[in-house]
Amino acid sequence: MKVRAKKTTASVAAVPPDGPVIYDSTLRDGAQALGITFSQAGKIRFAHLLDEFGVPYLEGGFAGSNERDMQFFRDAARERFSQIRLVAFGATRRVGGRCKDDPLVQALLRAGTPAAAIYGKCWKLHVRDVLRTSEAENLDMVSETVEYLRDRGLEVVFDAEHFFDGYKDDPAYALAVLRRARDAGASALALCDTNGGTLPEDVFAIVSKVREDLAGAMLGIHAHNDCGLAVANSLAAFRAGARMVQGCMNGYGERAGNANLTTIVPALQLKLRAPVTTPERLAGLRSLSLAVDDLVNQRPDPRAPFVGEAAFSHKAGAHVSGVRRNPASFEHVPPESVGNERHVVLSELSGASNVLYRLKQAGAGAADLSRDEVKRIVGELKAREAEGYSFESADASFRILVQKALRAHRPFFELEGFRVIVEKRGGSEPCLSEATVKIRVGDHAEITAGESVNGPVDALDKALRKALSQFYPEIAKIVLTDFRVRILDPKEATGATTRVLIESTDGERRWGTVGVSPNLIEAAWQALLDSVEYKLLGSARAPERPSRRRAR
Repeated sequence: MKVRAKKTTASVAAVPPDGPVIYDSTLRDGAQALGITFSQAGKIRFAHLLDEFGVPYLEGGFAGSNERDMQFFRDAARERFSQIRLVAFGATRRVGGRCKDDPLVQALLRAGTPAAAIYGKCWKLHVRDVLRTSEAENLDMVSETVEYLRDRGLEVVFDAEHFFDGYKDDPAYALAVLRRARDAGASALALCDTNGGTLPEDVFAIVSKVREDLAGAMLGIHAHNDCGLAVANSLAAFRAGARMVQGCMNGYGERAGNANLTTIVPALQLKLRAPVTTPERLAGLRSLSLAVDDLVNQRPDPRAPFVGEAAFSHKAGAHVSGVRRNPASFEHVPPESVGNERHVVLSELSGASNVLYRLKQAGAGAADLSRDEVKRIVGELKAREAEGYSFESADASFRILVQKALRAHRPFFELEGFRVIVEKRGGSEPCLSEATVKIRVGDHAEITAGESVNGPVDALDKALRKALSQFYPEIAKIVLTDFRVRILDPKEATGATTRVLIESTDGERRWGTVGVSPNLIEAAWQALLDSVEYKLLGSARAPERPSRRRAR
């Protein structure tokens, strides 16, 4: 078959030849991950987030494979984007068919996007066993589809599926597929490590060889994370000459995921000095990562490089001491460059440096503390850690611990006792929990009760709020946003010590508290008390006199 020379039309964008070009596949490849589902409104919001960040290409979905993806293309056509270029994903025409009759090829045109990405086979194993056709027919499928779409004004990115496996099997044939796509008018050739099993040194060597053999072609990399090497492979490909880097936000994707763009982008910009976006936009990377997790209802990965909550966390006392003197001693980039911040973790490894740093962060007057006072705080911290407490996510409990260690804590109320009853009746009725709380605020004693079908902790929370709300109305603003239970010594079975972590907010601040006890209810009670006390610390005022006594 004779292939016409590459065409240039006004509607086809030229990919910049030197700097990295980010190609996001989150709405297509990322959405194939276990547990990842975007709403239609969420997809549009995602597109705007990436447009604001400065991503050039966004793959919106597999055209023709489902109505939801086609609806996104229709919805996106009504939106205004400043720079992002939408891409519809598809495949080469079917074996023995014609592009004009192929429903998936026609769907690419109906998507109405300025660009299309099509995947084609580069591994003879797939040609033989999956397509069940000849090598020559597969080449024609690639070139005819690319040319057909180019003739109709689309920019075409060719995804060379299983390229690295195919190249290892038969380099000549894998290169022949790329040449046919290039000569038919593809603007970029993305080399895909579809199985995610290639090592970085092999990626570098193969991309380097392809760059020599296809001089002038725009190469790309599409890496999967089955060996945990997707980011490393993407960076190796870029260093070898690939310029289009494909991936997904937060590493979403099938199986172990795709190359994580929240790691690749800062690695390119801050490590390889290859600008992807502006420094101001890069400083919004963590916020972008969190917003994307929120769109698909995923908990953020605290250990994610650059953007994770723990990415710039320091636990060992020597590390904290070093960071206080010079942050570069234990931080490879400034946290603020990617919108993150430094965290000092308090644990059994903590020393005076950790405590002083955390107190300074909390505005607790660390500079006024004597050496003996710091030593007292560290001793109390380590004693509580030995009992099973953990203050890494319990900043509010830490503040209260410090006040108690310095003998400066003024309790806002006293607990005289509580009781919890759980009742299960016959049939399908849920368990009913009733909690009774007796507290004293100054000269006033209160006994209140709370009921809940959501468990004894919720009943306790309701009873405590009833008792205190007459004295401290501001506690009505407290909302519990998370409740986590950890078994510390599981071999003790039902007698094991439990750690309860509670996260709370008043709409302005967010804080964490912790409780530890072999009794789950008592551990939860401790965390509840700290949560309320921390809120009251902010007001630091005398309680109001109740207008009337509330009966149980």
